Amino acid sequence: MGSYYYYLVPQLSHLVYGQTPPVSPEEFKAIALPLLDKEDAALMDLISLDPQPIHPDSGPSYAEPLDLTGSGFIDGWREWERALRLNLAKFRSAKLNRQSVLAEAPGSPPDAVSTAAKAVNESPLDGEIMINKARWNAIESLQGTDLFFRDTIFAYLLKLIILERHAQFETETGFSEYKLLYTSILESANTGASPTGEPS
Repeated sequence: MGSYYYYLVPQLSHLVYGQTPPVSPEEFKAIALPLLDKEDAALMDLISLDPQPIHPDSGPSYAEPLDLTGSGFIDGWREWERALRLNLAKFRSAKLNRQSVLAEAPGSPPDAVSTAAKAVNESPLDGEIMINKARWNAIESLQGTDLFFRDTIFAYLLKLIILERHAQFETETGFSEYKLLYTSILESANTGASPTGEPS
């Protein structure tokens, strides 16, 4: 780990779920990248709300377990988000009496599964808030207790992405985007097409 981590981490503002993000994810990356080891800097590009970026010819997203990245935090996060999305498709399809043709939804992590089961019974906005809060809790659990390890920086970026997304959903545009997300999940469950995923 680079010695600059001991300089960067103490400068980070404490983040609270629901607050206005102090900086954008892009601004934070611009600050952090020059201070990171080369390998850790490369991993920053993998931090996203989408556990597997969509490629037109790759088939349904999340159909197979994701390749390991070398970061336990990122791997754990992508596994959690993949389970959330596949279970959202499963429970949404069941609610509408339709059969999902996506990959089998994992039974763990259990908090991702339970969040998906509850969210489909909420209003779109309440469901989004529930999902983002569960994401926040998962990030804190995965982060660990070593404040000066790279996971603190990875978690901080991911939290900024969630805060930015949360702020967007307080506008009509964000609410419309949420409805489009769940429409795409439902359509993919019925057609086998790749879901559109969420913005990184």
